[in-house]
Amino acid sequence: MESGKVVSRAASRESALATSKALCDVLVLDARLRQSVVIVRSLGSRGLRVAALETFDSLPAPAFSSRWCQEKIICPAVEGSNEYLEYLEQVLGSTGARVLITSSDGTIALIRQHREKLEQRVRIALAKEPALGIAINKEQTLEIARQLDLGVPRAVTIGAVSDVEAALHEIGLPAVVKPVESWLWNEQRGSRVISQLVTTPDEARRAVEKLTCFGGTVLFQQFLSGERESLSFFYANGEIYARYAFWGKRTNPPLGGVYTLRQSIPFPEDTGMQAERLVREIDLEGYSQVEFRRDSAGKPYLMEINPRLNLGIGGAVRDGIDFPYLLYSWANGDRLEEVSSYHIGTHMRYLGGDIMTTLASIRQRGRPGVTPPARAILDFLRTFFLPSGYDYVDWRDPLPIWTATRGFVRYALGLIKGGLLRRKPRKLP
Repeated sequence: MESGKVVSRAASRESALATSKALCDVLVLDARLRQSVVIVRSLGSRGLRVAALETFDSLPAPAFSSRWCQEKIICPAVEGSNEYLEYLEQVLGSTGARVLITSSDGTIALIRQHREKLEQRVRIALAKEPALGIAINKEQTLEIARQLDLGVPRAVTIGAVSDVEAALHEIGLPAVVKPVESWLWNEQRGSRVISQLVTTPDEARRAVEKLTCFGGTVLFQQFLSGERESLSFFYANGEIYARYAFWGKRTNPPLGGVYTLRQSIPFPEDTGMQAERLVREIDLEGYSQVEFRRDSAGKPYLMEINPRLNLGIGGAVRDGIDFPYLLYSWANGDRLEEVSSYHIGTHMRYLGGDIMTTLASIRQRGRPGVTPPARAILDFLRTFFLPSGYDYVDWRDPLPIWTATRGFVRYALGLIKGGLLRRKPRKLP
């Protein structure tokens, strides 16, 4: 199916599916995401037939451009809707996919709601309940971490703006307002919500109001500005089959969001032991990413667990740990091989995100945890002289980088246009 042939929401589902005749081994959802490109390349280069799906309103999708993407399927419905679920079922029937891999909070939320029904058609490459539900819920994860005596940031749970004053008194400022779950539903559709740094009472109230508008609760959490460590595991049948760690050197937004520059590090003893205990306690099978942040004294504090293939797996695959293939093999019931080592000291960069991080450092200068503008610009330029891999870039498979670049340019122009439209017009002399 050629992506350009479906140009509107009203496109016929029957005709859209008619071209997906060949059977495939795996269906990868969320084709717009960086990790989906890595998944398609990993599995396709091993001889598996890979189909990828994305919604009509989330194009361009770099994974569609991969030489190893056999089927490019555009869903004419909004992600997370009942129409999306209906279309997904038809795609599973037409492609004959044995394994389903999903990488976004929205599609995971939908699959959790209808898992029993979908598992009659396909093997889903996600941890089972209740482990998955615990990992998605930050409050439950942190409570288990406390029981295991792991370092946990000071925090209170609040559900309304009226609770902010008490939270300020207990936690203080600056603080981080963090949604308990990253994907929330209202009566119409779902929405992804992200953490926000607050430095004043007014900022705190606005952040809480925004993050609770769907009815969810938030953590009002102690601010930590030290190093971010990301530890990845593949766990199944009571055994750890792979471990990988990197240091997040820059993120977008600067406080802590998407990793834009990361460096692989030896698996740390302190956080490594804590993270493994947590994964085993929850019994979180499959792939998981456990994130820590250290304080000024170097003490680690647990931030969260991510129970899905994430934006940083490109570095792990490049360094010798093929998490997508481990995930596929586990879901398909194949025998797993332990991976005991990986390359250390390598860098991986997400250039588009790094540009946005540098611009954010200029706009947010003076805020806690934000690199001063001059240093941020210098660090950005110096990185070009650092031997690094780049997300999307693979010379065996060059087209996804051009699709991603086109998408970034369109996004950047949209931001510029939006900024111009928000400016007040000057009065003519």
